[in-house]
Amino acid sequence: MLSLKMALRSIGSNKMRAVLTMLGIIIGVMALVVLVSLVSGATQSVTDTISSLGSSLLSVTIEDDKGQPLDLDTLRQWSEEEGDLGKLAPCITDSAQGTGSEGSGSVTVYGTTEDYYDIQGLQLSMGRWLKQSDVDSHTYVCVLNEAAAEELVGYTDCVGQAVSLNQTKYTVVGVLAEEEDSLTSLFSGGSMVAYLPYTSLVRLSGTVSPQVTEFYVSAPAGGTVEQAEQAMTRLLMERFEEDEDAFEISTQDALENAMSSVTSMMTVMLGGIAGISLVVGGIGIMNIMLVTVTERTREIGIRKAIGASRGTILTQFLMEAVVLCMMGCCLGIFLSWAILQIINTVVASLDLVFHLNLGVVMISVGFCFVIGLVFGLYPANKAAKMKPIDALHYGG
Repeated sequence: MLSLKMALRSIGSNKMRAVLTMLGIIIGVMALVVLVSLVSGATQSVTDTISSLGSSLLSVTIEDDKGQPLDLDTLRQWSEEEGDLGKLAPCITDSAQGTGSEGSGSVTVYGTTEDYYDIQGLQLSMGRWLKQSDVDSHTYVCVLNEAAAEELVGYTDCVGQAVSLNQTKYTVVGVLAEEEDSLTSLFSGGSMVAYLPYTSLVRLSGTVSPQVTEFYVSAPAGGTVEQAEQAMTRLLMERFEEDEDAFEISTQDALENAMSSVTSMMTVMLGGIAGISLVVGGIGIMNIMLVTVTERTREIGIRKAIGASRGTILTQFLMEAVVLCMMGCCLGIFLSWAILQIINTVVASLDLVFHLNLGVVMISVGFCFVIGLVFGLYPANKAAKMKPIDALHYGG
């Protein structure tokens, strides 16, 4: 306790130097806590969004059809005959130059069938979705998202209006409501999107094959996604000569795991950079403690002359280095909290919330304590090893 009081008194005797000494620790702690908290908050937001999409969706990609390509009839047959499968909907993607009465621009075009609507959990604000008859008859109809309706036609209530995609006219039969937690809106990022009957997009695009190479599968009512995945794997293995590399089945769990892996790597990387900042701050503390030991050489000689042991001197200066580190750590944590509150205010409209990560705070406290011990040990040991007669005769 006496060593702590003496350390606080020594630090308080030169406040400006103490603050400048702690600056490296403060910045290092702020970097560690703020950056990791931002990554954790963003990860949680994305994970919640992905989780809200539901867990009954499979995405299937055909890598090698082995000369037995899938078509719409095959998917329809599987959906009707396989009890562990729900709905199946193919999806092909292309881009087209869209033109309407009020504007033009690049449009992302999806070719699909009627079941895509339920599988993806989409919602219409007006009009209707694509029908099976549209697919069978290659009908020139489309469903727009709100961004495409506003940009091309000028308003969202545009059912019955005509838009051109690559100079081919399509009648708008529906407009989608903006669903922030749908899978399509998660990746479309507010861009213009149009949905066409699968066969119509094949006819519109010169690069899209009529063969189904990508489709979505939902679990049946009362069934599980695991059962649907097993059934889908069995059907594809039978069709593609037991070659598991001929196709890929992914779930939203896989997307969450991939996202978690990426953010974990980012957290480690940012934490490492911030850790380097703390080490630099520790070097600054060791430097100033060496200066302090030199300035207080006569004091050390007097204390040793009246009976202070080597351990007492070592503890005093080591305590001073640790206290400097811990004071810097506390200030850094407080400033980190203040910065996160400011960021939360700025991004309030984005439904993002960043909290002070308690685990990172504890790591910062422990790391700063270790830095204080490690970088304070050499100056403290230098002070403790001084001979009283040499210290008393020091004239610096």
